[in-house]
Amino acid sequence: MTTIRTRRGRLGIPALAALAVLAAGCGTKHVDTAQGAGTGTPTKAATTTQGKPVDFPCPGETPTPIPTRTASPTAPPALPLDHYAENNGFKVPIPLHGQSRCDGLAAVQRIKEALEPLRMGNDYTPDSTRARLTGLGYPAEKVQVYENGRTTVGFIVQATGMCLTGTMIPDSTRAEAFSGYPDHNGCDVPRGGH
Repeated sequence: MTTIRTRRGRLGIPALAALAVLAAGCGTKHVDTAQGAGTGTPTKAATTTQGKPVDFPCPGETPTPIPTRTASPTAPPALPLDHYAENNGFKVPIPLHGQSRCDGLAAVQRIKEALEPLRMGNDYTPDSTRARLTGLGYPAEKVQVYENGRTTVGFIVQATGMCLTGTMIPDSTRAEAFSGYPDHNGCDVPRGGH
């Protein structure tokens, strides 16, 4: 076994390996690279040294107040083991962080503004919705539009570095942006289960 002498004694290979790992992390900046929703375009978000994504207020966004607790926290009642979340976690969208989150919020706002005249005019046709979305610059082959009854239109847009999904119904137009799904290329919800 190779050893190094120090003032206090000798260090063996396991101790040297541990020191090397600790020293390698000093002064580094961590960056997460997430594959952009089947587009082949990586998106990067800065992270803290603990690996958590760094988010900041986006233009036009107001910070949400932190709720105050009025009662002491108590543990929730024990529930039977449910493996639904464990078996369907691959269907949970991956959130956007950093500048990508701001870009997603801006894209959502543009989509809502483009679809609002259709909603106000009771135009819930897939063709009109598709025309508005492609008019925003999204390629027709990356836009899916589907009708769900006479007054509901849903859409999925595979944009560069993000997915945009939503619905237009009589009382609102809803949209959200996210990074994609774990283990799935594309912006549609993965099927099946584990």
